[in-house]
Parts: sequence; structure tokens; C-alpha cells
Amino acid sequence: LLGYGWAGIFRKYLVDSPYMWWPSNLVQVSLFRALHEREKRPKGGLTRLQFFLIVFICSFAYYIIPGYLFPTISAFSIVCFIWKKSITAQQIGSGMNGLGIGSFGLDWSTIAGFLGSPLATPGFAIINMLIGFVLVLYILTPISYWSNAYDAKKFPIFTSHTFASTGKTYEISRILNATTFNIDLNAYNSYSKLYLSTFFAFNYGLSFATLTATISHVALFHGKSIWYMWKKTTSAVKDQIGDIHTRLMKKNYEAVPQWWFHIILVLMVALSIFACEGFGKQLQLPWWGVLMACGIALFFTLPIGIIQATTNQQPGLNVITELVIGYIYPGRPLANVSFKTYGYISMAQALTFLGDFKLGHYMKIPPKSMFVAQLVGTVVASSVYFGTAWWLLTSVDHICDVSNLPEGSPWTCPGDDVFYNASIIWGVIGPFRMFTSKGVYPEMNWFFLIGLLAPVPIWFLSKKFPNQKWIRLINMPIILGSTSNMPPAKAVHYITWFAVGIFFSFYVYKRHKGWWARHNYILSAALDAGLAFMGVLLYFTLQSNNINGPEWWGLEGDHCPLAICPTAPGVVAKGCPVQ
Repeated sequence: LLGYGWAGIFRKYLVDSPYMWWPSNLVQVSLFRALHEREKRPKGGLTRLQFFLIVFICSFAYYIIPGYLFPTISAFSIVCFIWKKSITAQQIGSGMNGLGIGSFGLDWSTIAGFLGSPLATPGFAIINMLIGFVLVLYILTPISYWSNAYDAKKFPIFTSHTFASTGKTYEISRILNATTFNIDLNAYNSYSKLYLSTFFAFNYGLSFATLTATISHVALFHGKSIWYMWKKTTSAVKDQIGDIHTRLMKKNYEAVPQWWFHIILVLMVALSIFACEGFGKQLQLPWWGVLMACGIALFFTLPIGIIQATTNQQPGLNVITELVIGYIYPGRPLANVSFKTYGYISMAQALTFLGDFKLGHYMKIPPKSMFVAQLVGTVVASSVYFGTAWWLLTSVDHICDVSNLPEGSPWTCPGDDVFYNASIIWGVIGPFRMFTSKGVYPEMNWFFLIGLLAPVPIWFLSKKFPNQKWIRLINMPIILGSTSNMPPAKAVHYITWFAVGIFFSFYVYKRHKGWWARHNYILSAALDAGLAFMGVLLYFTLQSNNINGPEWWGLEGDHCPLAICPTAPGVVAKGCPVQ
């Protein structure tokens, strides 16, 4: 609900303005029109609604195979089936815990589960991400791992887990005060510095580069246009002019009073401070931390909103919020998580609300009805999420504990695992003990400079050769941030996403443009819907009763158990041969 406050403050500039067009909403508008407009079936063809229903039924029926009966086809590895006893081969071939060479998935959730639908992503963005993915996963990671940079061979090549210098899992309980959950420096100094897998360490460095590259790229390529749009937006709002959508909305509907948003903002900030200062200060974040996080969200909502509303790209603030509070208030994991929630997640939610307001703008939904629907939906969804999480945590044995879960269990919690480990890295240990000379990875700070300078040559070449339009399509923030979803996303998710995205964005678009324009987005929505309905049905009928499918080799992941093994001599790991 805190995001409503930021959304209300910038609503006039990011929703009412015709210059803020929110490209992602056009996909939803196309789908809604297909579902609700009357359409005559073309001779020998299907209406868009008929096409949606057919794909929906097929997706619904098919998902029982990868979702329950045969999960292995979600991440099948050819290499691991050939070299069953080679750690190196399985590190190379595993799509879940390695580089994913020779792996593939026949499951829409594998394709779109972490990166979104590739059918709704522009082709140039897919190519930029592919370039970054190859550079990071197939050049930077192998070189750093097999050259043993930062003792990389003591740890798995790809994991979000944290480790001690011995190669064993970092026992966070050894350095935490059991009462306050603050770091015990004496225990930390007598135990070990924190180590990461080579991929995870460099991924943090790349997140630093992405942050500065975004600033540099926007300043060089979009600085003038953003300033121009800001002036035009201000003028448009002030003079109450705009496109046909804005004029129709103002003519037919009463706007949401600004004080509605202000009341929500003041109330939510007050409740946030109360939550942090009350309850024995269990969240560890003082009142000034809440206000600082709110200040960061307030500062970044408009510029990032302008970028997202015009380019469909949203630079993430998660690293900068973790970095700021990690330096200012180190050794407190709950404070770090809370600061990120108020600073980053509230801003992301504000942009979601603004995007939904723009969708209502396009679909001519009364603003007050849209506001009430969003508010009620947010309250209901938050309550259901909280209740569901509480229920699952108290009813599912070994939830999120992958080592003790049965084969085929859906309760692996990959996103929560990354969130937890981030709280250790940034909250408990802190950036000062990780990314300075006091830690293991001080060289990662060079990525700030690399990211800042990376867009400069591209900008220079685009000015030098203005007729070469493809140069401007090289987007360094996308390239540097291409693997930002890894983990929890794995190599197989990216590989299948690229394959499907390139096929539809280039082959289908060029060879069958009419079909693509008519069916592409509807195909994506139908695949999503069918999978979602079957997923819910499987849970309530089978998985909630601990019926996890027939016991056979098709439940056992990608069959690459050795991919998580270290390769350094003498390091002992469960289920791994000692080198």
C-alpha cells in the first residue's frame, strides 16, 4: 500500500500525459479486445477467442506431464546422461546447477516462469540479453572458475548459497547473536569470511555495473528526450491537453482526489514506522531508516517511471538499497530486508499501480472504480498471501529445505533462497566486509566504473555512424544485467527463453507477420492461463496431500547430481566424491 502514495504523487505525469504510453499495456489491451469484441470467424480460420480457448485447453492438459508426471523434461540434460560420473561434464551440461550446454526444457513454466513471456519481448532486447548471457555464463564464469579465482573450485560453479573458507556451507548461526540477530564480530573473526560461488560473486559485480550503466545510458541516449518529455508533460498537464484518451477520461469521468493518495501515504508511513519501532524493534530498522528508504523510493519513482513508461525497462533498485543500508547500518539482516522492502519494493509496486492506472486509461475504466478495485485487490491479496505463507510454513514438512524434500516436490523456494542469502551477504556480513579489502571481493567495485563507461563507445559510434541504426539498439544495461535473474533462474530457463523468443521474434514475425500480429500475444496469454489453472488444480488435488507423482527417474530433476560438487582437492561435500 505504500506504493499507492508514490503512485498518487506522480500520477499526473506518468498516467495522464500522452507522452507516457506504457508499452507493456498494449499487450493486455490487445488481449482484452480479442476476448470481448465480437468477431466474425474468417473462412477456414479461427476467431481470436477460439484460438485462445484451444491453446488454453492444450496448455492446461499438457502441464500435468512436466508439472507432475515427468518433471525431468522441464530441464533435460543430454550431457549428464552421457557422462554420469564426471563432475566437470555435469557442471558444463546441467541446466539447473551448471552452464546448461546441451540442456533444454519442454515446459512453458521453464520458458516463461522467471523471465516472462519471450513472445512479448522485442527482438532487439532478446539479442542484447543473449549477448550478455553468453559473455557471462560461457566466457567470464568458466575462465574465473577453472582458473580458481577466489578459491572458486572449493564451491559449486553455480549456486546462490554461501560458504566458509573450507568449502562447507556457511553456518550463519555461529556468528549471530541468538537474541538480537546482530552479528557477533568476535565469532565472525574466529570463524571465516563469507565466500560465494564464482558466478554469484560476479553477478553482484555485474549488478553494480548495471546500475551505473543505466544512469550513463539514459543520460547519453535519452537525457535530452527525457528532459523534453518532462517539459512537454508538465505543459500538457498544466494546460489540460493531451491525446484522445486523456480528453475522453477528463470529459466522462471524475478524477480520483489527490487527498485519497495522501491519506494512504501518511497512514502507511506511520504504520511502517510503528511496525519497525514497535514489537520490541524486532525488525531492527529505526524510524530514520524508514524515512530514508521512503526518500529513495520517492526520488527514483519518477525517473525510473519515465524510463519504464517509454521504453518498457525498469532498472532495479534492490542492490542500491541493500548497499546503502548495508554500509550505514551493518550487521542487521532484518533491517536490510526491511529497508529494501520500503525503498525498492514500494517503488516497484508504485510503478505497477501506475501501469494499471494507464491500462484503465486506455480501456476507459472510471478512475475511482480503478482506484477502489486496486485498493481492495491489494488488501485481499496481501491478506491471502500472508495467510497462505503462514499455512504453508506450518503445514509442509521441510519446506524450502531442498536436501530433505522428496523428489518431485514443488516446495523448493528458489526465490526465497536467494532473498535469504542476500540478507546474509548485505545484512549480516555487510558490504564493508564483503566488497572492500576487509572481504574477499574488493575487485567487484571496479564494475561500477565499467558500467559507467560501457555505454560511451556505443553512444560515440551511434553519433559517428548515424545511418547504422542497429548501433543504437545495443543496450549496455540490458547486456550487463542480462543474468540479473540468475539465480533463482537457471541456465535452462534462459536457453529455452532465447530459443522461443528468437523463433517468434525473427522467423515467425518475418515469414508470417499476419499470423504474428493476430495471434502472438493471445498465444502467450493462453499458455500462461492454462499452466496456471493446472498448477492450482494439481496442488489442491494431489500435492497438498503429499502425493508427488510416481516414483521413477522422471522425477529426479535434470539427472546431474555431481554438478553441485566442488572440484578442489580435499573438499568434502555431501554426495560428492573427494578429489
